[in-house]
Formats: sequence, structure tokens, C-alpha cells
Amino acid sequence: MPSPATQRMVVRKLLSLPTPVLRLMSGGGVVYQGGRTLDPRLQYLAAQARGAPPMTTLTPEEARRGAAATLASMSGDPERGVRFEPLSIPGPAGDIPARLYRPDAQDPEAPLMVFAHMGGGVIGDPEICHAFCTILAKDGRGPVLSVDYRLAPEHRFPAGLEDVLAAYRYGRDNAERFGAPLAQAAIGGDSMGGNFAAIACQELKRAGEPQPVLQLLIYPCVDVACESASMTTYADAFPLNRATMDWFMGHYMGPGDSPADPRLSPLRAKDVSGLAPAVVVTAGFDPLLDQGEAYARRLKDAGVPTVYRCYDGLAHGFTAFTGAVPCADVACREVAGLVREGFEGRIA
Repeated sequence: MPSPATQRMVVRKLLSLPTPVLRLMSGGGVVYQGGRTLDPRLQYLAAQARGAPPMTTLTPEEARRGAAATLASMSGDPERGVRFEPLSIPGPAGDIPARLYRPDAQDPEAPLMVFAHMGGGVIGDPEICHAFCTILAKDGRGPVLSVDYRLAPEHRFPAGLEDVLAAYRYGRDNAERFGAPLAQAAIGGDSMGGNFAAIACQELKRAGEPQPVLQLLIYPCVDVACESASMTTYADAFPLNRATMDWFMGHYMGPGDSPADPRLSPLRAKDVSGLAPAVVVTAGFDPLLDQGEAYARRLKDAGVPTVYRCYDGLAHGFTAFTGAVPCADVACREVAGLVREGFEGRIA
């Protein structure tokens, strides 16, 4: 078995081939759906993935191992000028492992960002968003706390959410320890991590606590029973498709849980006013596209300062593809720039 470094090098060499060659190796033609054209590198990766067993045929442990190996070959290199170290956070069911990132050029006025990784609540860990967190720390010029929350089905809803909330409160209350202003913290996440971040803001509001400085929601799952057009148009997309989404939720939710519960589907909350300023990001080739856009619109309509970006040629999970897909790397740096603007109060 080749080493992760060798696999990463092979993937990068392959994906550096000219676009016509990549399309030919993917079966030919252009993937055009819903008025969008898929990046040729993602088209090639999707074609290769069709030969692998679907995640829905795997156990959660098998899926975790497979996703970790695949994404390690796609990941970008950590940013220079960013230090990182393991951390342990007190949580509702014991200590929560975490990873702290601090840029060498840290701005003492930048708040701490508490970040939750993707994975449907079932797979993933801080390694899955390692490269992106270094981008976020360096370009946002603030510390980032990446949370290794509990996973289902060993720990079903609301365990992961409770861990992320506990990590946010810990980060907020200890912000000065990380070189951030007193009690200044933001919260963010991608996919299921975005779900947790959105719900955390609503939970803090219900508890009468101050809102985060910013909420960063990257291709968030905000309605677990969504039946929008993108769920059909991109039902067979790569790497997230509708069947996989159902598999995730089947493991994450318990038999008595309702998809209408705002702590599962924050889009279904009756009132989203008064929440933290938001950066909401979606990918074009993603079943979750419509719900992310709908949540951004609801926030804006409720008077919440919100900026929305859709990266049409990219797919779900692009924060983990920065070493393999140049457009994903560019998008991640743009997102980090938007976070920086949010920290400076420049989101209207």
C-alpha cells in the first residue's frame, strides 16, 4: 500500500492533466446539470469513485477508515506560519479532544473561531478539515479551535451538537487564553458542522446568551428532511448523494427524533432574527444547495447581516479537496477572506 504522501503526489499529478484529457478519462463530455458545469477534476474523481463500494454498503467504522484515506490524498498542505496543537475541552460526557490553530501573524483583535468538521455526524475528525483550518487561521488572522465531537451511531443526536456547544462556550469563556479578545468567539462548520453551528446560534439565543461574533456555515445541512429541487437534480452527485445523506441521518437520528425539530433542522425554526452575522457558502453540485441558500435568505429577511456565496463548479466537501482541486483552494481562501471581513464588521 503506497504511503499517504505517495498517494497525494499521484493524485496531484493525475489532476494536473489538461482538462480535455481529464474529461476523456472520465468518460468524455461535460457534466452540466442545473445550469452549472462541474469542475473537470471533480468530474474525474466522481468517475473514479463509481468503481468503489457505496458508503451505504459500509459500516460506520469502515466508512470512517475509507473517507480518511480518500480525503488524505486530496488534502492540501498546512499553511506555513500557523502552529497547531492538541487540546482537551471539558464536555457534557467527559473531555472533548480538539485541535488549536494559531497564526504567527495573529491579530489580537480577531476572535477565536470554534469550528466543527463535516461528516454527517457519523464520520470525520479534525484531520478532515486540517488544511482548511490552517487557511482559516492564517487568512482570518485569528485562532481556530477544531472540535473532535462525538459521532453516531455510538453517540446519536444530540451528542455531537452538545459537544460543539460546550466547546463554543469553553472557547468564548477562555478566549484570552488563545490571544483573542475577552469573551469574543465565532462559530463555524461545514456540512454537519454547519448544522451544529447554525443550531448553536439558535440555542444560545433561546438560553439568553450573547450571540457569537460570526457564524460560518459552509454547505450546511439545515433541513434533514428537505425535498427541494437540488435534492433531485444532484441526487447522484459526488461525494455526497441523496442515498448517503439518508444513510447518515439513519445513523445520526434516533427512532423518536423528528426532522421538524429545529435542533435537527434549523431552517424550520419559527424565528431566526437576532442571530449572529452570517457567512453562508454553498457548492453548486450538492443536494444541500437549496437549503443552504434558503437559510441565507431567511437570515437576511430577518435582518441578520448575511453574505452568501455559491461556488457553482464545486461539489459538497470542497474544503477537504484543496490539494487536488485548485478551484477548491481558491474558494477556501475567499471564504477565509469573508470571515476576516466579518470579524471587521463589514458584513451588511
